[in-house]
Amino acid sequence: MNQTLQTPELILVNGNFRTMDPACSQVRALALKSGRIMAMGSNDVMEAMAGNKTEIVDVEGRLGLPGMIDSHFHFYDWAMGRHQLELSQVGSLDELTMLVAQAAEEKAPGSWILGQGWNESDWQEHKMPDRNILDRVAPQHPVALWRCDLHLVSVNSIALQLAGIEAGTPDPPDGVIEKDASGRPTGVLRELAPNLIKTVIPEPGSGELRSAMCGGMAHLHTLGLTGIHDMRLMGGLEGAAALRAWQHLNESGELKLRCWVSIPGERLDEAVSLGLRSNLGDDRLRIGHVKYFADGGMGARTAWMIEPYLDAEMGMPLAPMDRLQKAVFKADHAGLAVVIHAIGDRANREIISIFEALADRRRNSHDTGIPPQVPHRIEHTQMIRPEEIRRLAKLRMAACVQPHNMILDINMIDECVGERGRFTYAYQQMMAAGIPVLFSSDAPVCDPSPLVGIHAAVTRQRRDGTPAGGWYPSQRVSVEQAVAAYTTVPAAFYKRTQDLGTLTPGKKADIILLDQDIFRVDPMAIADTRVDMTVFDGEIVFRR
Repeated sequence: MNQTLQTPELILVNGNFRTMDPACSQVRALALKSGRIMAMGSNDVMEAMAGNKTEIVDVEGRLGLPGMIDSHFHFYDWAMGRHQLELSQVGSLDELTMLVAQAAEEKAPGSWILGQGWNESDWQEHKMPDRNILDRVAPQHPVALWRCDLHLVSVNSIALQLAGIEAGTPDPPDGVIEKDASGRPTGVLRELAPNLIKTVIPEPGSGELRSAMCGGMAHLHTLGLTGIHDMRLMGGLEGAAALRAWQHLNESGELKLRCWVSIPGERLDEAVSLGLRSNLGDDRLRIGHVKYFADGGMGARTAWMIEPYLDAEMGMPLAPMDRLQKAVFKADHAGLAVVIHAIGDRANREIISIFEALADRRRNSHDTGIPPQVPHRIEHTQMIRPEEIRRLAKLRMAACVQPHNMILDINMIDECVGERGRFTYAYQQMMAAGIPVLFSSDAPVCDPSPLVGIHAAVTRQRRDGTPAGGWYPSQRVSVEQAVAAYTTVPAAFYKRTQDLGTLTPGKKADIILLDQDIFRVDPMAIADTRVDMTVFDGEIVFRR
């Protein structure tokens, strides 16, 4: 046999590789070839396999882990938003308006000022920007600033005029145009009403979008991400543009992520008529789930609740449950898995009932459909009662959650539901019940770094150590559980255990190296851990 067929292209030695494979949990060195892990073991044995063209990298004792997968990521919005106003760190309304004023000075009159990430619940004065405030600092530019949860946008008068929103404009289906006592729009749009603004914002050119996506992928490599599930927003117009861009990047060899792309729920009939099925695709790009929304968000007080908020009513469903159930049944019959956004405890209760009905239908009918290759799942499961956790566990579905969002929401949840906050972000309880829990960022809602997410899940504290002892600390998880939620659990969920999730010979060589051992350091230091190297498909795509 030709010796070169047995020669690694890359060998990583002197590492502390936590494989996440119980059959062999730790090794010192890995040999890689043709995008896969060829062998692993001691430094001497791996180095002895080297040929003249083998690159040997001494990783100097760094912790090595499988590449991380973020299972809920709005990549299009995040990638384009990196070139807009970044508002997640602003500490007050005054600071936000100052940034808008600066942008107005730099941009030509009439051009859009876009931004995202502000969170008024963390400001001393919990006041949202509105049209009057934005008009004062940008009277000649249309302005649209998305709240951190993407369920609300604040706009100024020019933006409202361009979208044709005035006193007589009715609320769109599943959306709210906030109006003052006189009936005049305030500039605050909730849930699907922001899509009225999206329709008048100029779309990026193909070159601009491709550049933004390539730049975004490169940044994700610096964070240790080698896979994402790219989610669509309901009623958004970017779905086709994003999928075209993903396909073009894959065809040109520029796609350096394992990417599952979801389909917006309003496109279900078209997807079924075309014969699309979840998991269709190749090694790097696959069709994911059909995305639906059961309710809104707690920040906008539109998450659907069993009991009223302390400062609002009960929120709202974003679709009739009977209509949503029909969509789930139709998708399942066609082999399309669904993900359903459910934040409030009432929303989660109702969605679980839908999937229980689906399970009954599968058992009791002579349905000739072929079930999806990957399971259905609930997105966020942010507020869920213990009895619903037990029901969900029996369905063998997954829950996709966002640990860093919990940290951002502490003040807001304490204010709007008080002690019922104990029913939110119940990670340990869900894991203990046997529910597969996938971790994600919901970027651009939260920082896409999985290390920030791991820190949040393990400590349930902000980076400054508050609240002392952690927020509802009984729901903390171990570092091992948190890493699994980014690696082995999504690999199993996406039916890719033969390729992904662990560092095992024969699997894809998606590997990250960290500058400190997150299993041994003070948990508060996890968020400050840096990725020093990312290997994707056997190629070093990032080296600090």
